[in-house]
Amino acid sequence: MWRHDTYTPVPANERATDGGEAQAIPLKSLKVDEVSKVGRQGPYFRDGLRQIDYVLTYHVQKTPTSVRRQPSRSFARSMRDSLMRSFRRTRQTPDPQEDPEIAAQEHQSDYHEDDQNFRREEFEENLREMGLELERDEGTTIPGMGFLKIHAPWSVLCREAEFMKLKMPTKKMYEVKQGSNIVEKINLFIHKVTEPLHPKVEESKSQTAKHLSYPFSRERQHLFDLSDRASFFSSKTRSSIVYEVLKRTKCTRTKYIMGITSLLGNGVYTSAYPPHDGDIDGIQAEPNDRKILYEEWASYSIFYKYQPIGLIRKYFGEKVALYFAWLGVYTQMLIPAAIVGVIVFLYGCATVDDNIPSMEICDPRNNITMCPLCDRACSYWKLSTACGTARASHLFDNPATVFFSVFMALWATMFMEHWKRRQMRLNYIWDLTGLEEEDLIDTDHPRPDYEFRVRQKTLHKESHSSKNEKVKLTCTDRMPAYMTVFIMMCFMISVTFAIVFGVVLYRISIKTALHMSSTPTFRSNVRATVKGTAAVINLIIIIIMDEIYGALARWLTVLEVPKTDQSFEERLIFKTFILKFVNAFTPIVYLAFFRGRLVGRPGKYLYVVGNYRMEECAHAGCLMELCIQLCITMLGKQLIQNNLFEIGIPKLKKMMRRRKTKMDAQQEEEFKKNLQRHERDHFLGAFAGLNPEYMEMIIQFGMVTLFVASFPLAPLFALLNNVIEIRLDAKKFVTELRRPPAARAKDIGIWYNLLRGLSKVAVIVNAFVIAFTSDFIPRLFYQYMYSPDGTLHGFVNHTLSYFNVSDFQPGTAPLQPMHLGYSVDLCRYKDYRDPPWSDTPYEFSREFWAILAARLAFVIIFQNAVMLMSDFIDWLIPDIPKDISLQIHREKALLVDLFMKEEQGKKPPRSVQSQHSPPLARSRPSSNTQRNT
Repeated sequence: MWRHDTYTPVPANERATDGGEAQAIPLKSLKVDEVSKVGRQGPYFRDGLRQIDYVLTYHVQKTPTSVRRQPSRSFARSMRDSLMRSFRRTRQTPDPQEDPEIAAQEHQSDYHEDDQNFRREEFEENLREMGLELERDEGTTIPGMGFLKIHAPWSVLCREAEFMKLKMPTKKMYEVKQGSNIVEKINLFIHKVTEPLHPKVEESKSQTAKHLSYPFSRERQHLFDLSDRASFFSSKTRSSIVYEVLKRTKCTRTKYIMGITSLLGNGVYTSAYPPHDGDIDGIQAEPNDRKILYEEWASYSIFYKYQPIGLIRKYFGEKVALYFAWLGVYTQMLIPAAIVGVIVFLYGCATVDDNIPSMEICDPRNNITMCPLCDRACSYWKLSTACGTARASHLFDNPATVFFSVFMALWATMFMEHWKRRQMRLNYIWDLTGLEEEDLIDTDHPRPDYEFRVRQKTLHKESHSSKNEKVKLTCTDRMPAYMTVFIMMCFMISVTFAIVFGVVLYRISIKTALHMSSTPTFRSNVRATVKGTAAVINLIIIIIMDEIYGALARWLTVLEVPKTDQSFEERLIFKTFILKFVNAFTPIVYLAFFRGRLVGRPGKYLYVVGNYRMEECAHAGCLMELCIQLCITMLGKQLIQNNLFEIGIPKLKKMMRRRKTKMDAQQEEEFKKNLQRHERDHFLGAFAGLNPEYMEMIIQFGMVTLFVASFPLAPLFALLNNVIEIRLDAKKFVTELRRPPAARAKDIGIWYNLLRGLSKVAVIVNAFVIAFTSDFIPRLFYQYMYSPDGTLHGFVNHTLSYFNVSDFQPGTAPLQPMHLGYSVDLCRYKDYRDPPWSDTPYEFSREFWAILAARLAFVIIFQNAVMLMSDFIDWLIPDIPKDISLQIHREKALLVDLFMKEEQGKKPPRSVQSQHSPPLARSRPSSNTQRNT
């Protein structure tokens, strides 16, 4: 049966069978004392035999059980009775002592509850028509809360497995070869060496034999090992099958067609989730996959071990497992990058005392007087006072950073190739090879919002036209939403630019205020104070705007009314990425490429917003400030946004819930001990998807690759964060969140394209950082073109231009010109301009244009050379490992062989054919024979 076939509900003779024995139990409300003693404290029905595959929760109306509606009544009769009751209520006069407004609100609330009950009854009736078995608990241990437990019998599992093309293991097994004998021995040796790093789970052991898998078919059940039907479909598979049925089941008797998503959105059901397998702590906790994951994965004490990706996939599904597999590969690949980054940083530390430019800056004998850094309040200053900044800049601005930029560009390519090969290996292990994308994701199932809009459009057309045409939302229908999205995106990006500009004005004003301060401590630490406080302000704004942009991107995506969930997710990811990327990197881009270049010169500075003079870079360049901003932003986002928020917010919610219920921690634990598994899961947090987790790592990947030339320690900090992040996310999934619906996936989707795009952009960005932000090109140019001895002696003096203090604009000269104790006639500033005594005073010199040409040439050569090497590595490494390719071809051959043997087994032997074959006759066969044939 193919994915988009229409099919009928389960026949009546198959509907209530589970392995041919279990009988369907009618839907009924249970009391605490009615729970069967054979029922276990696990995800089972009250008979203790049928497993709970899915749970729907809803609010229970506060009416006596005797007057509660019985599910056996028909929907039409219920609706009629409710309308009659509502009509009688509206005809009645309210009590003189009762407020009419309150009475109207109560009547409206009653009608709303009746309407929700009607929708639930129809939906549950349709679920039973689809073959599912239901059992209801209402107000047993959690007052005001009802639970609808859903169980999929064997017939439904088989039907849906065939419909979803689930590959299931057959009886046929074959030996898994690792390649040639040498490769096999090497892999075996590596596995033995790394044995202590593997988790103690069955899935982590190397496979020597594998079941041949084939899409499940009811006609070919004899091919599959059905000796244990209870474990043939895992709990993950069962929940995904039930979820598919829930998505496909509709309420059609109401005004609008509603599915499970609409029912959840309208409050008919409050939540829907598959139950966890069991408990994770306690002496009486039975062994289960969740407990194993808690012990071998969600623990900080085993941070050095590999993740049990196979068990994660078995419990949470392929989509969640692929995220953790990708995060594990990314973290492993950060190890060599972090080591090389530390070596580059240590090289800068080791050579700082031998760096000639910083030695010249720190030498007071040079007696270089610099021009004021601001108007009036600032005075002349000695270049030697910038000694500390110059020495610190060398730690990040040295020849090794160029090598590190090239290395990181090639590292990004190696990471992408390694992930593609790892992803293909997982597809083979998880039996996802050969399946198309539409087989894994329901790409044609429309979202409830889309169905609602189509229904509105249909009703509008029916009232104006009698033609029966298929209605769908066109680009014209969405044009107002598209215009709103475009305007809002541009507006929010402009807001980000305005915020960055506001921080620039803060830096300018606070610098002037500190220079005018009467406190010597403030005046001596102006640069450090301005840099540090501005970076912290940027960090706080980034964290706040991230939350705003996330909510705004979702709202804009809802406005567009995408047809499918996949389209909705891709559009949401794109908008969120654009807004958060601009939010995180705009301050960094300003420091790297704009600060210090829109300044002007002494006597002709550039002013903004009246008399605010644009800020300059320190003599050693803006690379140090760029490094500080990148360091604070990266560490702050990882520490506050990624870790503290993920730890603190769930604890805060738990504390608020305890305060609301007026129970302390011990009382809450005692209360939860008396609850069943699906009831305890109700108190866990709802699964919000993987997009926030991916987005954190994508922004981090951008910080590691885009500006790595200015901050070689970025891979080290990312590595330390990810080691914690993996275990933090694992603990959150296992202990704090409800079990998410298992979703199949072959890859990480649009996130791979974003990663690949960032790795390409990183080459260009690092080329510009090295060429324009650092002094690498000016130093190289001076050493080989102007230096008399081929060294960097005299480089500092070569980069400084002269300015005659008599050429200051009126009102901009220093208020204290004798601050240094002597009169200043000429001051110096960093730029390549002609001196005031030349024929073209203060114009750009020939050195400026020569260095600019060298910088542009470096960008072109660096970009093309690195991209050529990256493409060569991409071509050199195949996307599919050779052993996996051979195993896939071998599986196909074994499948063909299996079906050929099956066909031969169906044919009777030749001896039997000759015995029963009629004698050859020349006459025409009789009509009987023709009819039989």
